[in-house]
Amino acid sequence: MSQQLIEGKDFYYDDKGYMVLTEAYHLQKGYCCGYGCRHCPFEYESVPEPRKSQLLQEKASSPNNA
Repeated sequence: MSQQLIEGKDFYYDDKGYMVLTEAYHLQKGYCCGYGCRHCPFEYESVPEPRKSQLLQEKASSPNNA
């Protein structure tokens, strides 16, 4: 993926100033990188345990997931 990222489509800045990659960006990339990204659409498949289980539990209990 050597394209320039577009703010609002590929990423946004959270309230702490961190750049957060969007689900759309990850889907275009096509795979889980294993870093535990906030909007990973691949169920954190490349994240090692026990972090993977922790992230999946947090995602399931998130109010945005309802």
